[in-house]
Amino acid sequence: MRLEAAPDGAPDVVGGLLLSRDQIASRVREMGEAITTDYTGREVVLVTVLRGGLFFLSDLCRAVADPIRLDFMAISSYGAPVQAGGVRITKDLDENIEGRDVLIVEDIIDTGLTLNYLLGMLRARGPRSLEVAVLLDRDQRRIADVPIAYRGFHMPDTFAVGYGLDLHGRYRNLPYIGSVREDVLHGVGSA
Repeated sequence: MRLEAAPDGAPDVVGGLLLSRDQIASRVREMGEAITTDYTGREVVLVTVLRGGLFFLSDLCRAVADPIRLDFMAISSYGAPVQAGGVRITKDLDENIEGRDVLIVEDIIDTGLTLNYLLGMLRARGPRSLEVAVLLDRDQRRIADVPIAYRGFHMPDTFAVGYGLDLHGRYRNLPYIGSVREDVLHGVGSA
């Protein structure tokens, strides 16, 4: 992934373009085709963790040709590290996943700790299969080894916004993924 100049009209927090709208759309289509092939004849439940994964899920589910089901979770981290149980489910699944094929759809994976916790919790519910699709894999920060069946892009160790990724709850709606300027991250620039 090569950093390019920020797109015209980009918010002043964006220092450069990591992935264009077209690059994202092309890769999401490819991932959808692979999922369609792998789950032929089976109905898969796509599960995303709100809010960031919503954008990726929306495009990915339209790229899957077979019938699917969608479900959502919301989690928050608190106090203790994730591996010590510092995750709280604030919105659980509506679907019963026992005996079902489940695909967790994530916007970005960093350390893998939260996803590892989530995988363990969902495995205990007895799905037929449980896999992960991620748009951005920032594996430089990986602590927990998590299996990734579908990977969009390897992400450099930079803070990014757009296509679901946010800075203080803002910029999720950008149609591309841009890097945040260093001075903004260190409190010098505007946010």
